Amino acid sequence: MQITAQMVKELREMTGAGMMDCKKALEAAKGDYDAAVKWLRENDLAAAEKKAGRIAAEGVVDSYIHEGGRIGVLIEVNIETDFAAKNENFKKLVRDLAMQVAAMNPFFVSREDVPEDVIARERDIARVQAVKSGKPEPIIEKIVDGRMEKYYQEACLMEQPFIRDDSMTCEQLIREMIAKIGENIRVRRFVRYEMGEGLEKRSEDFAEEVAAQLKK
Repeated sequence: MQITAQMVKELREMTGAGMMDCKKALEAAKGDYDAAVKWLRENDLAAAEKKAGRIAAEGVVDSYIHEGGRIGVLIEVNIETDFAAKNENFKKLVRDLAMQVAAMNPFFVSREDVPEDVIARERDIARVQAVKSGKPEPIIEKIVDGRMEKYYQEACLMEQPFIRDDSMTCEQLIREMIAKIGENIRVRRFVRYEMGEGLEKRSEDFAEEVAAQLKK
């Protein structure tokens, strides 16, 4: 069966997958759209790892407001083409990730973004806790490594369990979407605001400053 440009276009609109992937899927499925969609899901998952290295320069900056305005999130998620950035599945992914940030309050996108001084500090804290627990020295380093893994799972967005399905991490969620759409996707950055955040600390600092002035 001859695969026409219109057929490729229709499958691309249905799935958001790349044009060449849609053509291959239709050829493998002999023009059957349902079978082509199944082919894309089965084969693109295997190719997601390769696509993850490609440059993603398009995308969106989205916002999410939670709990009646008490928490707000801005997030930038990149994808390879402007066409794919308009895909409804991609938009839903971005919104889900913004909700994840609002609910779970990660500090970093991935463990590669954690500064060395933060890693050193967390390792020191974990080591002190392990020593105080009376564990023997040969086991302490393993305990520290284990607690660092837990820290990454809590502090890094990519390693957090996805709030809608905790059987997968956010990184696995993104890889599934890469396979589905056929383009690389990357969370570049995010910022989370919480009502009143930091005000208590500033009040304490101000009180300490006034007390110091009174002692002079």
